Amino acid sequence: MMIKRDWIYAWALLLPAFVFLITFTHLPAIETLLNSFWTTPKGRRASVFTGLGNYEQMLTDPIFIKAMVNSAIYAAITIPASIVLALVMALLVHRSFRGVGLMRMSFFTPTVLPLIAVANIWLFFYAPGFGLIDQIRLFFGLPSANYAGQPDTALYSVAIVAIWKEAGFFMIFFLAALQTVPQTLREAAAIEGCSRWTFFRRITLPLIMPTTLFVSVNAVINAFRLVDHVFVMTKGGPDNASMLLLYYIYETGFRFWDTAYAAALTVVLIAILGVVGIGQFFLADKRVHYK
Repeated sequence: MMIKRDWIYAWALLLPAFVFLITFTHLPAIETLLNSFWTTPKGRRASVFTGLGNYEQMLTDPIFIKAMVNSAIYAAITIPASIVLALVMALLVHRSFRGVGLMRMSFFTPTVLPLIAVANIWLFFYAPGFGLIDQIRLFFGLPSANYAGQPDTALYSVAIVAIWKEAGFFMIFFLAALQTVPQTLREAAAIEGCSRWTFFRRITLPLIMPTTLFVSVNAVINAFRLVDHVFVMTKGGPDNASMLLLYYIYETGFRFWDTAYAAALTVVLIAILGVVGIGQFFLADKRVHYK
């Protein structure tokens, strides 16, 4: 009788979160998948079952192809750069020295700022003529440049903003992981004459691999999820040079009101994240040790 009562009590505790998860996550995902096989209802014209028509449209959609290429380049830049920068910052502030608290705060400050505010700050940096970067260029006699407004540099401009924003957040996890490395290992390595680089490569890096895996998964998700700065800085332009997949989904669904095609694009995005996430776990499984 006691076991049955505990079972009911456990389900009573889980029920609110379970209802929210089903209502706001799983049901919308299923509805999105179903909508991707239909056309968008417009006015008195009801939606029509189109099968894989929306997915076939992607193969001939130049903007979708451009968004996919841009998203791949954007992810290839922001994911490793933010992880490596976060690890370097964590290593810098892991030691005890005067002003370490101020340095940690300065590294973490971009994380607490809204991405919209961060984008506006960097718009000032990128502003041609009077922006911070242009002022430095003009000081050295270099011509003015519009980094966020040129097709060749727009995507890299928004990528730099994302790296600056995300690195401080990932640094916190690396810093916590570094503090779990036993001091006895450092002392033993010092006695054996082990260099700092060898200790980091052979001992520290393997011990923090679980954190690295966690950070890398979050970095992949954020690379496809965060597009607030694109709204403020470039709006996907110029000439779709900074068009990312999630921003294209927004424009398709809410600007052009083609909800069925947007649903199909969303399914593709979820599939990409799922494949990449599962692949990360399988590839890193042999390198991650939790004990």
